Amino acid sequence: MRTKYLSLLVLIVLASNEVLAQNKSSTPKLRRSDFPKDFIFGSATSAYQVEGAAHEDGRGPSIWDTFSEKYPEKIKDGSNGSVADNSYHLYKEDVALLHQIGFNAYRFSISWSRILPRGNLKGGINQAGIDYYNNLINELLSKGIKPFATIFHWDTPQGLEDAYGGFRGAEIVNDFRDYADICFKSFGDRVKHWMTLNEPLTVVQQGYVAGVMAPGRCSKFTNPNCAAGNGGTEPYIVGHNLILSHGAAVKVYREKYQASQKGQVGIALNAGWNLPYTESPEDRSAAARAMAFTFDYFMEPLVTGKYPVDMVNNVKGGRLPTFTAQQSKMLKGSYDFIGINYYSSTYAKDVPCPTGNFTMFSDPCASVTGEREGVPIGPKAASDWLLIYPKGIRDLVLYAKYKFKDPVMYITENGRDEFSTNKIFLQDGDRIDYYARHLEMVQDAISVGANVKGFFAWSLLDNFEWAMGYTVRFGLVYVDFNDGCKRYPKKSAQWFRKLLNEKKSN
Repeated sequence: MRTKYLSLLVLIVLASNEVLAQNKSSTPKLRRSDFPKDFIFGSATSAYQVEGAAHEDGRGPSIWDTFSEKYPEKIKDGSNGSVADNSYHLYKEDVALLHQIGFNAYRFSISWSRILPRGNLKGGINQAGIDYYNNLINELLSKGIKPFATIFHWDTPQGLEDAYGGFRGAEIVNDFRDYADICFKSFGDRVKHWMTLNEPLTVVQQGYVAGVMAPGRCSKFTNPNCAAGNGGTEPYIVGHNLILSHGAAVKVYREKYQASQKGQVGIALNAGWNLPYTESPEDRSAAARAMAFTFDYFMEPLVTGKYPVDMVNNVKGGRLPTFTAQQSKMLKGSYDFIGINYYSSTYAKDVPCPTGNFTMFSDPCASVTGEREGVPIGPKAASDWLLIYPKGIRDLVLYAKYKFKDPVMYITENGRDEFSTNKIFLQDGDRIDYYARHLEMVQDAISVGANVKGFFAWSLLDNFEWAMGYTVRFGLVYVDFNDGCKRYPKKSAQWFRKLLNEKKSN
């Protein structure tokens, strides 16, 4: 089986290179009619990154409030999301911008601690939080914009972190189920597209291996700034509980709400495309292992109820949890669609497996790099990790199609950043080029049978970009954080408006 999918990975790369070798250097010209009539175009944000009002109307603290406010040195510019874009108060402006651009969907996340201030039912339900999301959803619908709601986008309630270690504790599965139940009950009559989790891989890798995102845990030999953690064990425990939380939420939705509300539920997974560093069998295997420890890590359990074989084989010492028969049954088929967040790609090179100091990063026995023989895989955006490789989105989508039973897919995030300046910057031609090239690849994947139903640009607004603070900007709309969070649409917003109004997009 492993040989079959290794061959698949290589064939996708070769086919992509052959088909796309004729690409011209100029920005591709696109029309709305290049995509299916029912194809959804939207933009995305997340609660902690845009809402602000972190300490208003009964909202409880999340681990990101604690991480950024108590330890500002962990954020590049010492900032936090306590005000962010002030979307809690300016949400009508955001909806108006979506409408003006022409988007017909908006992907947002719900702040867990705004609904349940302490994270669980014992701590009470915050009606003001429910009212806010009701108002946002109703405003979207009044403009003909479909709400796509993410239930968890990294902001674990601090109360649960204090009580049992957050996602390190098995107790969180039931608490997440209860929280999701409230969301379905409160908003499901109008929200027809749900995502349980956003990028569980990022939570695991950056929060518990690298330690550079909340809650900032890792092994000391990896990052001496981490106060506690174990990058060889905790990530797998956290990942396991994230997967089970997803399954529990989907089970509740299907048993209690889906028949009457007639919505769909999925998950948003992130991954880059991993190309072999060379065409050697060893590097091809390394690329397959790199995929197993990223995209397949969370996708495989949802399809088969098991972890990828490469993970089972490589995670030594009993560090990889196992699913019970009942859990496996719950997980199999626990999605109506898959969200894919794609930004960049890398090369994977075979390296010797570690004999000690194990972490999730070393377990694949693959060195992942953005360059080959000193040549980057693509131009670099503002963030060091974001090397622009549009072909990767096509390859990843086709990989998901052929390996995982041809799922319905949405591109739930895609975008690039620029460095922040104190001057209002609206001429973001590089972002237009990025979107045009990636959308061209999405369209190409659709043309050969990929079941992609929509595309969400990250992000609608410049916002709090986690450990980078406000030093980089991903928005289609410039936000002046020094002047009341005033919004100014960038050239890329105009480009989308022209695209969605059937004019040549460049």
